[in-house]
Amino acid sequence: MNVNQVLESTLSPDASTRQNAEQQLLQAAEVDFSGYVSTLAHELANEQAQPHIRSAAGIALKNAFSAREYTRLRDLQSRWRDRVSADVKASVKALALSTLASKDARAGQSAAQFVASIAAIEIPRNQWPELMPSLVANVGEGNDSLKQASLVTIGYICESEDAELRDSLVQHSNAILTAVVQGARKEETNLDVRHAAIVALSDSLEFVRTNFENEGERNYIMQVICEATQSGDSRIESGAYGCLNRIMALYYDKMRFYMEKALFGLTILGMKNQEEDVAKLAIEFWCTVCEEELAIEDDNALTQAEGGTELRPYFNFSRVAAREVVPVLLDLLGQQDEDAAEEDYNISRAAYQCLQLFAQAVGGDIVQAVLGFVEQHLRHADWHWRDAAVSAFGAIMEGPDEKMLEPLIKQALPVLIQMMDDSNVQVKDSAAYTLGRICENVSDSIDPHTHLAPLVRSLFSGLSSNPKMAGSCCWALMNLADRFAGEPGGSTNPLSPHLQDSVTHILRVTESSPEGDAQLRMAAYEVLNAFVTNAAGDSLPIIAKLSDIILQRLENTIPMQQQIVSVDDRNTLEEIQTSLSSALLAIIQRLESEIKPQADRIMHALLQVLNSVGAKSSVPDTIFATVGALANALEDDFIKYMDSFAPFLYNALANQEEPALCAMAVGLVSDITRSLGSSSQPYCDTFMNHLLQILSGTTNGNQLRPAILQCFGDMAQAIGPHFEKYLSVVAQVLNQSSTMTLSDGAFEMFDYFVSLREGILDAWDGAILAMKQGRAEALRPHVDSIIKFLHLVGQDPNRSEALLRAAMGVVGDLADAFPSGDYAEAFRSDWITQLIREVRTSQEYSARTKETARWAREQVKRQGQSGHGSQIS
Repeated sequence: MNVNQVLESTLSPDASTRQNAEQQLLQAAEVDFSGYVSTLAHELANEQAQPHIRSAAGIALKNAFSAREYTRLRDLQSRWRDRVSADVKASVKALALSTLASKDARAGQSAAQFVASIAAIEIPRNQWPELMPSLVANVGEGNDSLKQASLVTIGYICESEDAELRDSLVQHSNAILTAVVQGARKEETNLDVRHAAIVALSDSLEFVRTNFENEGERNYIMQVICEATQSGDSRIESGAYGCLNRIMALYYDKMRFYMEKALFGLTILGMKNQEEDVAKLAIEFWCTVCEEELAIEDDNALTQAEGGTELRPYFNFSRVAAREVVPVLLDLLGQQDEDAAEEDYNISRAAYQCLQLFAQAVGGDIVQAVLGFVEQHLRHADWHWRDAAVSAFGAIMEGPDEKMLEPLIKQALPVLIQMMDDSNVQVKDSAAYTLGRICENVSDSIDPHTHLAPLVRSLFSGLSSNPKMAGSCCWALMNLADRFAGEPGGSTNPLSPHLQDSVTHILRVTESSPEGDAQLRMAAYEVLNAFVTNAAGDSLPIIAKLSDIILQRLENTIPMQQQIVSVDDRNTLEEIQTSLSSALLAIIQRLESEIKPQADRIMHALLQVLNSVGAKSSVPDTIFATVGALANALEDDFIKYMDSFAPFLYNALANQEEPALCAMAVGLVSDITRSLGSSSQPYCDTFMNHLLQILSGTTNGNQLRPAILQCFGDMAQAIGPHFEKYLSVVAQVLNQSSTMTLSDGAFEMFDYFVSLREGILDAWDGAILAMKQGRAEALRPHVDSIIKFLHLVGQDPNRSEALLRAAMGVVGDLADAFPSGDYAEAFRSDWITQLIREVRTSQEYSARTKETARWAREQVKRQGQSGHGSQIS
């Protein structure tokens, strides 16, 4: 292989040439990884090579060590560990380090990434001990190119998300800090070097906690960063404020002295900086302060509620600073960019976010300052200030006491509704968003008789007037629908007089919306779903009539599959079908059994859509949810559709390449078996085979395990004693699943761990209830495992209310399955008594949970009153 020619081809504009070259590189890496890496490292280090060839070599080296998927990454890293000799490793690492000094900045950058990739493998294993001292020496003694590349390398190493590497970096904190602080000092005259140092310092802050505990070292670090905020270089200043943000989040308890001496004034100065990136990061500093203090208040309240005394330090920085910071934020609200895209994060939006957080952090203390600003600018001739005033009012709708806000809102609502007709679309959009904030947070301030009619009219008018307002108007309307729904199942609610006009308006918007307004159409259907879901009993005839219109629209999309000529056409059709199916789902859930007259037509349309959509389509996900709702509404009458629908369900269960669809199919099996009851038995063999196949696979087995276990429980309850044929294999799966433990500190796995255990208990409970119907003897071989698992759950602090409620259900049902007291001795165990008492008497748990515990206690008592019981091994 001519390496130069292949590398040249990887940069070719011709896709075929490029892909062929990339394939050759992949093949070379598989055949001889050691030689591959060595050759590329030489090419990267070759100062005589053309710059673009060196860049291509750097990209190939980066790709040889990087992957998005964790398992793939570990496989790639193992090639370096296991297939490259020590001599070659030493040679390659030496080449990589020497390339950091290259005058070709791109080669130095590639070498930095390469060094960081090797460091991620070797530092956690205490290999390459000379790396950090070498990088420190480079920063202290090297030329500017070497300094910059070495600092970039440290930054790449520190920003890695590899858990093993991050744990290992703590022991290198002194070396890291020496290098980055030296490069970040004001004495460093090369601004590129200083910028690289500030970036690396920000990435390293998490690993230098020991140094931050030392007052002298902490003072020096803070001095260097504060001086960097005044460097005159916007890159360095932005990086410095970024450092301050991270420091406030990591070391809040150490910040009181620095806030008083420097940070308060520096950050206000930074917020006024003409460079947008600098100003935004200075604003974000105060966002971090507010977020941290809100979190501390929550943590301390929880500690006190639990009887603890060790509270986190709380300095009230946000309250003290509000008088000075809030006026600056209000002025910055007026720096909108009329052409900004919705996702653009500019100074005005940063200031709005910060103002929201200040309102949450200091509550009513912010109201007077904001009101003064609003009154001054609400009628301003310049739309920027009108918009700023409306936005400022919306920003304080969460935080201050509702009683304080109520009279202000009642006074402001007519004005805000009027501003929905402003001459500027930005102002109208902000008015709609502010109305949404009011509906979301202080809806009690809205008088249904006085405000609701003009409010609904103005929001629907805004929805039709400009697609730019679609998001804000729809969000406000959905909040309004949720807040005025009244009691579930009520005969009427404040929405009832407005429902027909609202539905008519939404249907008009969704029907007339051109293809270019897909966002408006999707948002409008979401509003329709919210109004349907929250409709009262007196509005059900409107919903029933709506079902016919939505169904007709869905039927009209089926022939469109034959008219698709482009990817855009397909995307538009799928978006329409998904929205219509979602609307149908909401209608079915609201009408429940009253949907029965439409059921044949609905199911026929859904089956046609499933039959016509292509592979990888997202439409079946929503169709399956709609089918599940229909099954729940029809119960055992759904059986007549099973022969037609089952093949689609089986295919989805077997389609492990699309995890979302497969997960939806698992949930649908639960819905269908619950709805059909014993009538689902003919389909259970196939269901069970598919579910076990998923569990045995590596693609979705672990991810879907909790849902599948719950599905076992639903199936068992549905078919009763007939579940005995599956009991032994299900028990084997449950026993295997119960061996999983939660490692200390593995917080990201907590929810999965608890849901897995809930699934195990749901499955056992379903099996117990099924076997109680005359087949309790089949449970005897498994009672030991069930009780041992209950004991495990009871002793483990990693649990939730739902998990304990499920445990109580299993305790009670298992005791009830053997009323003669066969297992009385086991049920007299102290841990069972203690667990039931704990759940039954907890003030934190719901009445439903405590009632389940009381019922379990009664069943256990009956065990004690009957027989002497069997011994549990």
